[in-house]
Order: sequence, then structure tokens, then C-alpha cells
Amino acid sequence: MTIRTKQCTMDDLQTLQEVSIETFNETFKDQNSPENMKAYLERAFSLEQLERELSNRYSQFLFVYFDNEVAGYLKVNRNDAQSEKMGEQSLEIERIYIKSQFQKHGLGKYLLNQAIEIANELHKKEIWLGVWEKNENAIAFYKKMGFVQTGTHSFYMAEEEQLDYIMTKTLL
Repeated sequence: MTIRTKQCTMDDLQTLQEVSIETFNETFKDQNSPENMKAYLERAFSLEQLERELSNRYSQFLFVYFDNEVAGYLKVNRNDAQSEKMGEQSLEIERIYIKSQFQKHGLGKYLLNQAIEIANELHKKEIWLGVWEKNENAIAFYKKMGFVQTGTHSFYMAEEEQLDYIMTKTLL
């Protein structure tokens, strides 16, 4: 079993889209209407949208490979790319997406540690993320990894407003 990461480039756009749609759909389709899922997936993971995100110099995407197969990815944001104004000292983990068949292999923890490494290299004082209030497994994982809830923000699934917990971890 080998785990490695690779920086995403524009050449990876199609794969990034496929993994984004697959993982988001697997995770949230049972708690949301098909109409809202379809609308969200088409907007959030269109090739145009992902191309904009990939070309933002303050965002970074890393694919994670499990035995040479793309198993998911990490997206981090800094400075103005952050989805909330958290300041120059913060790094946002916007996405840790792992395909269902690769879950329970430590890949989420591996990507979280990659994000911490990136934050340390950039001399950030904290990392933060938004996690859906109903995603109990993710909330428990982040708490175990030293994150604490520090606020909330709205997340829109098409027209439906949902609540995300903002969870933060202070770096040493």
C-alpha cells in the first residue's frame, strides 16, 4: 500500500471534476433532494468553475493516490481565496474529498497533515474549515484531530441554506 500526493494542474481538470462530483454525490445525496444536488454539482464542479479555482494563485489542489489510483484530493486556500475573511494568518481547508472505496485507509488524516505542512511552510498560525452540521463523522474526525468549533457560516445547496460549523486548529 503506497500513498502519495501530486499537485493538480490544468491537465488534471477532467479528473478533478470526476472526483469532485463522485465524492460530493456519495457523501451528500442521501440528505439532499436530487434537484438541489444536480443544481449544486453543475454549478460548483463545472469545468469553468474548477478551472477558475485551479488558476487562483492562492488556492492549491493535491490529488492523493492510493496504490497509484486517484483516491481523492485536498484543496486549501489562503489570503483572498479563503471562503471567509479569516486573515493572512489562516489557511483554509476547503475540501478533503476521498472516494468511498478508499475511506478508512487514513487518507483523510494524511491530507489533513499535508494541509498542516503547507500552513507551516507558509508560516500560518491556524488552519480552519467549514463542515456541515449534519456530517457527524467529519465533525468527530476533526475534533479528534484537534479542531474546535469557532463559529458558523451558511452554505447553499442550490437555493437551500444549510449551516456549516467553522472549526479551527491553532498551529504551534
